[in-house]
Amino acid sequence: MTSRRIIRLVAVGTAAYILFGHICIPMRIRGRSMLPTYSARGVACCWTPAYWFSEPQRGDVVVIRMAGREVMMLKRVVAVEGDTVAFRDGVLYVNGEPQKEPYVKHRSREWNLPARKVNEGYIYVVGDNRGMAMEEHVFGRTSEKRIVGVPLW
Repeated sequence: MTSRRIIRLVAVGTAAYILFGHICIPMRIRGRSMLPTYSARGVACCWTPAYWFSEPQRGDVVVIRMAGREVMMLKRVVAVEGDTVAFRDGVLYVNGEPQKEPYVKHRSREWNLPARKVNEGYIYVVGDNRGMAMEEHVFGRTSEKRIVGVPLW
């Protein structure tokens, strides 16, 4: 092997490591909490530059780091810092106003949660599949520092 080939291989390997290890991270989707927006099983890529120069907004779907880089979850941002969030009979209320959520296709009237304020540096996230029991979801306040990026598809 010539030195040029070795340099090319090292350059391609380094570029792939940076791209797929830190910028566009492949991830496997498992779970029903984001149905019907995302399938219960599938593959997506997490685009990490999404929030390098901006903050997450209500309605964004984000990738959240739960346990290192091994466990990441897709969730929808429903409230940002300073907001008050509650669920009453399956309806999401932000700052006392019921929210229109066209991405939620199935609701359970059993979703009830008293109002709570989102602290500074935090967001409130929940999955789109509200037909599932609350007990089956992982949701709530999470630090903005846990946001890895957004799914590309």
